[in-house]
Amino acid sequence: MTSHAPYRCLLLSLVAIAAMLIGRDAARAQSNDGAADLSIELVDPKVLRVCADPRNLPFSNEKGEGFENKLAELFAEKLQKKLDYMYFPQATGFVRVTLGSHRCDVIMGFPQGDDLAQGTNPYYRTAYALIAKQGGGLDDVATLEDERLKGKHIGIVAGTPPATNMAVAGLMANAKPYPLMIDTRIDSSAQAMITDLESGAIDAGILWGPMAGFYAKHASPPLRVTPLVKETTGPRLVYRIGMGVRAADQNWKRQLNRLIQENQPAINKILLDFGVPLLDENDRPISTETATKSP
Repeated sequence: MTSHAPYRCLLLSLVAIAAMLIGRDAARAQSNDGAADLSIELVDPKVLRVCADPRNLPFSNEKGEGFENKLAELFAEKLQKKLDYMYFPQATGFVRVTLGSHRCDVIMGFPQGDDLAQGTNPYYRTAYALIAKQGGGLDDVATLEDERLKGKHIGIVAGTPPATNMAVAGLMANAKPYPLMIDTRIDSSAQAMITDLESGAIDAGILWGPMAGFYAKHASPPLRVTPLVKETTGPRLVYRIGMGVRAADQNWKRQLNRLIQENQPAINKILLDFGVPLLDENDRPISTETATKSP
């Protein structure tokens, strides 16, 4: 019986140490007015570290001019944190090199359903859009199946979902493709498409909604943007966008979800200021007047 005493003493010591550690962690977790402890999830709990592209307007750039920069500033202010960035071109390997390598803690724009990271609740909903000159004969075109597009030279970023819709509609014979995978630091398929549209090299173009809205707004004169929400063939071209975090970062995800819910009107205003064609759940445009509603 007595031969087991040292082992019992060791076991009791280990139990005491474990209880102390659990108590310490529980106390830490309840600090900051009961907020969950994020120190094990975030690179630096005192800093909002954002994964971003250094040259990819309207989303982000190193000068802080994109709408994702503005959203990051809003969230940093609400969280009372400093703001810092890990910049890397948003191409192959972006998630792995940034978020996956613990160099930053959130990707500000992340499509729902992408399994490279865990998504938050969506904070906006938009679609690929048709862009064309005002009064050029395509003002009322709302779908790629419209007969008025037959024979037109249409710009399309190769490999994007609307390319499939164009193929189904028989529009690829005269299409002008633009590369999908580029180094955004030195090239922009969206800008190249807009330049061709303004010069008349193409009759219309199809871009991801935020890019279409931004470049069309800054063109002279402004271009017409029509979200492609009425497609009946090919993939759906409407997507929900949230933020991306690591799969294990559950407390951080919940905190971001609360921020999205509490600040949706301010988020909508930032997006609309950049020309993003926002859509509600019934594919109706969200205007400045209705921007206080959730997407």
